[in-house]
Amino acid sequence: MKHGPSNTPGNPGEHGLIAAIRARLAPAPPWLLTGIGDDAAVVKPERGALELLTTDSLVESIHFDRRLSSPADIGWKALAVNLSDIAAMGGAPRLALLSLGIPDTIGADEIHQLLDGFLALAADARVTLAGGNISRSPGPLIVDVTVTGFARPRHVLTRSGGRAGDDLYVTGTIGAAAAGLSAWQNGGAADIDGIDACIARHRRPEARVRIGALLGRNRAASACMDLSDGLADAVRQMAAASGTGATVDAAALPIPAAAREWYLRTGLDPCVAAAAGGDDYELLFAVPRRARGRLATVIRQSRGVAVTRIGTLTREPDMILTRNGAAEPMPAGFVHF
Repeated sequence: MKHGPSNTPGNPGEHGLIAAIRARLAPAPPWLLTGIGDDAAVVKPERGALELLTTDSLVESIHFDRRLSSPADIGWKALAVNLSDIAAMGGAPRLALLSLGIPDTIGADEIHQLLDGFLALAADARVTLAGGNISRSPGPLIVDVTVTGFARPRHVLTRSGGRAGDDLYVTGTIGAAAAGLSAWQNGGAADIDGIDACIARHRRPEARVRIGALLGRNRAASACMDLSDGLADAVRQMAAASGTGATVDAAALPIPAAAREWYLRTGLDPCVAAAAGGDDYELLFAVPRRARGRLATVIRQSRGVAVTRIGTLTREPDMILTRNGAAEPMPAGFVHF
């Protein structure tokens, strides 16, 4: 972990903060030859495997609100969104780099709370923090994470492997995180049973690390990606990369009852809102019919994670949402710009 300007807030200063972070870490695994404290980490590659690399930045007021998310929530989410990318590639995560842009309004105690969330998830996912950077931010809190992982050559999943006729599946539920954030921002949802769980999904998404690795190792999926920007966006991107269209059954979408009730209360179509909403970090994946037996094995080993068939990749290029036998255009997903 490298240093930024010497006047970063929250005494004991940067050197002391980095030393405190280093003191919190478990002993390095044998493959991490040099970790925090030098200019770069030195890592022994996983033998016979391909390396996966991903990075994501969380920016205050864009990806989180400190009035809703605690520092520990922010640390957790910053790692989770990267773990989700590794899961979508069918890999196993290995190490992480953490870089912080810290405004003057945040002290060392809050940084340690952020580390609490980050390291709790890292321990659960067996990820080693190998370094990063600390600098000042003149504006918002910025949390930037890079995660590396690995997969055997024949186990890597991409968005482009789907074929017409493959069934589409999604893990868990969709629409909860977007409904939870909207309910918190607008108030008036305290009487909806389960809305707190939706809010928690926004604050601490659960990366489907185990099931992603299983899909890759068992070669059950032909294509996969995560739902960072919503189901509708993921279906569109997978179909475009695979050279297909897609049909999704609105009645099959696994939308939590609390999210459905919130969308109805606010005058939104629950199926459209849930498909368009981001921050779910579930996995969308395509399964050839010949691989249904392998998928059944993955589901048995998934430790209770729900898996729902929601549609099919099609030869025709159209992106269709079907409802009560009628076809309508697939909604758009979340866009950053």
